[in-house]
Amino acid sequence: MTIRKLDNLNRRSALVFSVTAVMGALYPLVGRTDDGDSGGASTSRSGSSGQRIALATTGIRANVVVVGGGMAGASVAKYLRLWGGSGVNVTLVEPDDAYVSNIMSNFVLTGVRSLSSLRYTWDQLATAYGVVRKKARLQSIDSANRQVVLSDGSVLPYDRLVVAPGVDFDNAYGLTAQDYDTRTPHAWRAGPQTSLLQQQLAAAVNGDTYVMTIPAAPYRCPPGPYERACVVADYLKTRKGPNCRVLILDENPKIQAEAVNFGRAFGVIHAGVVNYQSGVTAISIDPVTKVVTYTDKAGLSQTVQARVVNPIPPHRASGSGAGGWMSAAGLNNSADGRWAKVSPLSYESTAVAGVHVIGDAAQCGLPKAGHVGNQEAKICADAIVRLLSGQSPDSAPVANSACYSPITATTASWLTAVYQYDPVTQTMKVAANGGVTAGAAPTEAATISSGNFQQMGTWFNTLMGDTYT
Repeated sequence: MTIRKLDNLNRRSALVFSVTAVMGALYPLVGRTDDGDSGGASTSRSGSSGQRIALATTGIRANVVVVGGGMAGASVAKYLRLWGGSGVNVTLVEPDDAYVSNIMSNFVLTGVRSLSSLRYTWDQLATAYGVVRKKARLQSIDSANRQVVLSDGSVLPYDRLVVAPGVDFDNAYGLTAQDYDTRTPHAWRAGPQTSLLQQQLAAAVNGDTYVMTIPAAPYRCPPGPYERACVVADYLKTRKGPNCRVLILDENPKIQAEAVNFGRAFGVIHAGVVNYQSGVTAISIDPVTKVVTYTDKAGLSQTVQARVVNPIPPHRASGSGAGGWMSAAGLNNSADGRWAKVSPLSYESTAVAGVHVIGDAAQCGLPKAGHVGNQEAKICADAIVRLLSGQSPDSAPVANSACYSPITATTASWLTAVYQYDPVTQTMKVAANGGVTAGAAPTEAATISSGNFQQMGTWFNTLMGDTYT
């Protein structure tokens, strides 16, 4: 696959991972953590010497507020300072003490990793790049006066606002948010629910059934649910016994990513353990008894008694529900009101001037995933620097999406695609042969292998290092 040549300015917007960069890991590793896990960091670093990074000299004077410190928000804060220079004041609004990576969190379920190994702070962004941290939540956006109101009552003015809020989860299948937190965890945001699901799996015995639901697309990380099913199946059959079962209830008509490799995983590698059901409807879950009912593709009603129920509910841009700050600002302008429609040239909202939305909350043709959030952040940062200097955003941005999917405790697959801007649809589309090509699709690994599994750690370290250090 080839990528068109980028102009001098857009080379910095990067898209730091081309296909070869992802596989070859051109960037140095973050290193090993204090608990022995590879591929994480319990705290952020200030570089090997702990010294401040040299920023670009642009002459720009502006205030940019970034809301959300996940993969997209942290990346855009870092690169706005790096490329915009010291005159671009960047304030990162984030209420939590650290970000816990969703990537690799499925290994917490099997005891291979710890949540602490997936913990990242914003210390490096402050120390090395001069990003100002504000520990608060966004309450409202006053786009007319270009200012935001925070939970501590403070008001921040902005020349440009970037929101990367992530997602909220619907109450679905007869469950409530309390059920997710205490009985039937979705664990689709790494944290306490991940620990709860790990404890439930650890308590399983030979013959138990684990049921997982997958919502209709779009949802965060297209291959993620199938990856989790494989990791759990491998864990149950090797640690609990050969009579354990994994039932996947997919509301989509087919596997959404890596269909060949996941099809092989379900039908060959985990045959007899995994039961994959697509096109499922009318899912209902009793959080107390763990009885799950659903209607299968043939229209027949089915009932299963589970030991562990892991519903991944439908989700939406955070704050896009009734009374939410995104709704109040008019940013949830997709047809269904669940996402923020943006221009892929700058990630500026198509509804609210001066406000950019990146990461899982945005709708622009790219999948919702951590690596994509990092990529969107760089395009957005480059566009904002251009706009602040009186220029126009690059007219043909390129982004790369890449991820690895563990299939067993020692093997993995991978998926990658290059996306380019399609001026006809004004969205990002999979590119091939140097440009947008009708019918082009992401590429998945030719084989499931231990080599892929080893490369997965390098990819993760590289991505997290680029985002938080």
